[in-house]
Amino acid sequence: MMTSSLQSWPEPIVRVQALSESGIPRIPERFVRPPSERPSPIPNFAPQDRDRNRNGINIPIIDLAGIMSSADGSTLLLERISYACREWGFFQVVNHGVSEELMGAAREAWREFFRLPVEAKQEYANNPSTYEGYGSRIGVEREATLDWSDYFFLYYSPRSARNPSKWPAIPLSCRELITEYGKEVTELCKRLLSLISRSLGFEGDYFERAFGGEEFGACLRANFYPKCPQPDLTLGLSAHSDPGFLTFLLPDPHVAGLQVRQGDQWVTVEPIPNAFIVNLGDQMQVVTNAIYRSVEHRVVVNSAKERVSLAFFYNPKSDLLIQPAEEFVTEDRPALYSPMTYEEYRTYIRTKGPRGKSQLQSLMRLSTKKLTP
Repeated sequence: MMTSSLQSWPEPIVRVQALSESGIPRIPERFVRPPSERPSPIPNFAPQDRDRNRNGINIPIIDLAGIMSSADGSTLLLERISYACREWGFFQVVNHGVSEELMGAAREAWREFFRLPVEAKQEYANNPSTYEGYGSRIGVEREATLDWSDYFFLYYSPRSARNPSKWPAIPLSCRELITEYGKEVTELCKRLLSLISRSLGFEGDYFERAFGGEEFGACLRANFYPKCPQPDLTLGLSAHSDPGFLTFLLPDPHVAGLQVRQGDQWVTVEPIPNAFIVNLGDQMQVVTNAIYRSVEHRVVVNSAKERVSLAFFYNPKSDLLIQPAEEFVTEDRPALYSPMTYEEYRTYIRTKGPRGKSQLQSLMRLSTKKLTP
């Protein structure tokens, strides 16, 4: 777990939900993005177009039906996973084996938490030394532009980092649901990671061994995006790529908000019912020497509906040195990135906040920049 000399935020914390519920007609200047970073309106989706954005671009869908009881994936499935990881860095997973009832109960428990009075939530207020608890900003730079969201962040794995006493006690079911949800999603993480390994031609346990085995890290962030009176001026979460290895997002089934960069476009992901949205993190791009890649994404907000989502981050062992694996380094494709531990790597976003892919770019060796996507 990360430690830091910073024990408090550089400025008073603004709870975005409280701002939203106050009925303000305009957002404070701290939340206004520069014109080049402002979002496009979210399109309206017909039921038959739930996996398309307004330009008709498909988001890859991975269907795990029929393989959940087996360690083997079909050739077609592995090819589809390879395509999604090479070309998108994002995909939706259906028929994944996680209980739909559990998924719904976990999401609604967090929705209930965010509807508690602010005084009750303040008991869990976080600080930048670990980020664990109830928060409203990422990054500690003064006068930074803020995102229109609140969140609750907690550690799930390794067990030595897990502290259920810091998890919400209300609603009463929350701690039990977090434990069970984390267990089932972790199993899905391992199964999908095995398939990703196989899609590259390796044994199923290749990545699990490479990233610390049973000492892997896992964190959960429950996101709350309140209604916004000027959604065209701000973002719920700034553009960034995730610092870890894999992220499993349980989206709000009623409200679209996640946008993924594809070339020079932002593609709006319309959630498929009971699917997880999965994306590759920066460590996957580093280890595969940019054969598989992480992709920038952001969250837009709206004036009509609030939105709740759960992001489960599957990360390398924190003190493990991460660098391009020798299997992905050749004379024609030398190592693109300098080595760094995951704990050192994630300190960047926790200090500076989400900033595109600038942290990953900073690791690139100068002589190899032209080889990266």
